[in-house]
Order: sequence, then C-alpha cells, then structure tokens
Amino acid sequence: MDFDLHGNSALVTAASSGLGFASAQALAEEGANVAICGRDGDRLESAREDLAEMATGDVLAVQADLTDPDDVSHLVRETVTAFGGLDHLVTSSGGPPSTTFLETDEQDWYRAYDMLVMSVVWTIEEAYEQLLSSENGTITCITSRTVREVVDGLLLSNSVRRGVIGLVKTISREFAPEIRANAVLPGTIETARIEELVEAGIERGTYADYEAGLEALASDIPMKRIGEPRELGDVVAFLSSPRSSFVNGIEVPIDGGLMRS
Repeated sequence: MDFDLHGNSALVTAASSGLGFASAQALAEEGANVAICGRDGDRLESAREDLAEMATGDVLAVQADLTDPDDVSHLVRETVTAFGGLDHLVTSSGGPPSTTFLETDEQDWYRAYDMLVMSVVWTIEEAYEQLLSSENGTITCITSRTVREVVDGLLLSNSVRRGVIGLVKTISREFAPEIRANAVLPGTIETARIEELVEAGIERGTYADYEAGLEALASDIPMKRIGEPRELGDVVAFLSSPRSSFVNGIEVPIDGGLMRS
C-alpha cells in the first residue's frame, strides 16, 4: 500500500538504532524526508548513511541528548530549516536500567522521568506549531507493553512510561482535528536490548545458545516468535499517514498477541 507520504517531513527521535531506526526506515522508504537524532555521533552518522541508501527523500541526522531541552529545541529547528516544515513526529527513547524498587534511588526516578516523559513533552512543545501548520500533522509515541502489563525487574519502565500514555490520550483530544496523536506498545522485538538480555542469559547458563534464548522469550507469544523492528516501523508509518486519518488517541500493541487486554 502507498501510504501517501511522499514529500512529507518527519522527525524520529532516538533513531540511530532499534525501533526508532526501524520507524525512520519505514517512513524514508515511503518517500518522506526524515530527520533522526541520537547521542552517539558515529552511530548516528552510520544510521544516516544506511537510511540515505534506501530513501527517496532527504535524510538529516542531528546529534542530540533528548534529556536536554536545549538540544531538543536545536533538533527541531534544524529539522524545520532543512525540510521547510514538519508533518510527523515520532518519539522514541532508550530504556531505563533494569532495577527493583529497593535498588532504585531518587535520582534514578528523575533520570527515568526525563528520558521517558519529559523528552516527549519537550519535543512536542517544540514541534507543535509546525505540526499545527501541516495539513497532515501527526504524533506517534513509541512506548512499551509495560504501560499495560508490568515486567519483573523493569520498575522504572513499568511506572514511568504510563505518563506518556496519559499525555497521548490528552493531546489527542486537545490537538484534534488538526493533529492526531497515537501510541504504539512494542512487546518483545529483536533489538540490541533483547540481544543483550539473551547474551546475558547465555553467560548465566539460562540458555544454551542464542536461538534457545529467542525461543524461550517467545514461549508465551501466540505467534510463537519475537517481533522484528520493521514490523513496528510499518505500523508507525501507517499511523503517520493519511491512510489512518480517522485513527486518533489509540494504543496499538505490537506484541504478537501477548497482551490479554
């Protein structure tokens, strides 16, 4: 399906790898001009080069720390200057460390809140006027299935990410009809974070090898496998497109049917 994104401009945060990169890839292949950001300059440039090879539009990479509001402001300005406007915002972020309540101090909570919630707030604040001026303004927030079902050991993600869902629900009503806002809730998808978890399991002797680790992680998933990043990216591209013009304020689980509600 042609998502009718040719010539549109999109900003995808935290997109030098993982789910952010997969979303930028899907948008770029649909013909959108795409800006990405990341903290690691070398990895960001590598991602830009990879996107440029497959894109039919322009690709921009801006080094930025999303927990710094000045960096966020610079990121949006550079995107608008390069593309002449902004139609679609996709927010992503890294994951906070795995921890339990008793292991977590006050500063861990503040850092997680800045990373997961305030980075989204700052980016939306900076992008709002440009999205409002667009004929197809959209916001898509990549969060996690932990906003619905807690995962042992992921205290900060379980607790803090839910603020993004409240934000999306609120602005989907406040900004409509000019701007649509939705969220996607990835489950177990084969990103670097999952690879690290499996490798750690191999070192502990929990898994015999990498494939055994993936099979174990997929054991409760009705689709009997874990997801691929691009499967999420394609949903993000759809939600950003006019093909989803009556979709607003929803949370889309991308987890192979694992969540029960």
